[in-house]
Amino acid sequence: MSKTSGFGLGKWIAILGIVAAVGAGSYFILNRNNQAAPSYQTATVTRGDLTQAVTATGTLAPVLNVQVGSQVSGNIQKLFADWNSRVTAGQVVAQINPTNYQATVTQAEGDLANARAALELAQIQVRRSENLRAKDSTPQASLDQAIATEHQAEATVKTKEGSLALARANLDHCTIISPVDGIVISRNVDVGQTVAASLNAPTIFIIANDLAKMQIDSNVSEADVGNVREGEAVDFTVDAYPGTTFHGKVRQVRNAAITVQNVVTYDAVIDVDNSDLKLKPGMTANVSIIVATREDVLKIGNAALRIRLPDPNEPPGPPKASPSPAKKKKDDPARRFQRTVYLLPDGEKTPKPVPIKIGINDGIETEVLEGLKEGDKVVTAILNSPSPAAPTNPFAPQRRF
Repeated sequence: MSKTSGFGLGKWIAILGIVAAVGAGSYFILNRNNQAAPSYQTATVTRGDLTQAVTATGTLAPVLNVQVGSQVSGNIQKLFADWNSRVTAGQVVAQINPTNYQATVTQAEGDLANARAALELAQIQVRRSENLRAKDSTPQASLDQAIATEHQAEATVKTKEGSLALARANLDHCTIISPVDGIVISRNVDVGQTVAASLNAPTIFIIANDLAKMQIDSNVSEADVGNVREGEAVDFTVDAYPGTTFHGKVRQVRNAAITVQNVVTYDAVIDVDNSDLKLKPGMTANVSIIVATREDVLKIGNAALRIRLPDPNEPPGPPKASPSPAKKKKDDPARRFQRTVYLLPDGEKTPKPVPIKIGINDGIETEVLEGLKEGDKVVTAILNSPSPAAPTNPFAPQRRF
């Protein structure tokens, strides 16, 4: 009885060993097959239109924005314009209390009259001294003194005339007028408020000349400014009208650099037609400056340009060092437009590298100038890739420490 039981146990141990061997062999075979046959995601080379644009942000502003201030200090007595008021050139928009300046004018007029009276007296003294000197009844020194006094009186008259002109100018400046036709977009004072013009001219109104014609001061990065030219078309959107695309044109690319936190940008001024007055000063514009347009060209997705597959003819080992910067400088600049993509013909499992020449891109797709034809399939992603490490045998005995 014990002999039969021993024979059955050995039989079962043998059967389990055979099953384990078959399982391990199957695992290695399947794993080796998976490693030998990676799969790829492909995209088809298509034909269509392509537009390359430079993106930037900017602020809408009137083409002519005038700050109306005060050259004199005083209390605001009257305001004749308010927010959104339409004004014309020469129109009175504010009045500063003129009492003190009127008193200064009156005082200057009195000083001038006094100086003119002194001049008349000096002229009479000169004539009297000349008559006496002709009769030799007075010394020459007296005549010279009278002539000098007359000249001093003439100078005093000119000084007082200047003081009177200044006083009258200050009085005129109490009346604030609009220098241009336009619309008031900002009023910074109220009636009774005191403005002080001792250091700088305080701003009372900001007047936009014509809101039907506006401009965008956009900040273009230094990496993109080389592609921006005057006259290029512009599309832009604002948050107030998310479903609407507005249009403009580049008028000027200013040479003055704007540096903020070590980021260098340049101001590209864009003219905008705002005939419907939907756009308002200060709105933030998301700008796309159209720098190049191509129609009916071959194009591929940019993902195909980023794929790098290992060369099957290259021996395994560490990756080769990239060329030094000195060597890169010697390369032909045309190499910037040369790329390598991987073509996967129908029915084949191994992609082959193909050199191509590229043109413009819109951030999603790139123009293909040479190397591919419409309908070709290029690799854009590797769906599964063999691991360089040897597979682990799940049935191998584990070492215990």
